[in-house]
Amino acid sequence: MSNDTNGTTSGAARPEWPLYEVFVRGKRGLNHVHVGSLHAADDHMALHNARNLYTRRNEGVSIWVVRAEHIAASSPDEKDPYFAPSGDKVYRHPTFYPIPEDVPHI
Repeated sequence: MSNDTNGTTSGAARPEWPLYEVFVRGKRGLNHVHVGSLHAADDHMALHNARNLYTRRNEGVSIWVVRAEHIAASSPDEKDPYFAPSGDKVYRHPTFYPIPEDVPHI
């Protein structure tokens, strides 16, 4: 077997590191925003590498790293069942009581 440019033996079985999704909360933001993905051997390495990759200019105040396999998400094909208005559930609409005039933004 030959060595590749990284000094590892090519052809040797090596485990694939899990994929992590990275979320950063900016200094002025209230929410964490997805900024990218990376592979790491464990959570600690993922957090360390995420800090180095995605907050080089001190843009963040908080970082979350989450294994991609642990994220459950809806499919765009399922948008109607998940996000369609529930017109048959009239109790969700404020039509059964008067709204006082001094209550703003309703």
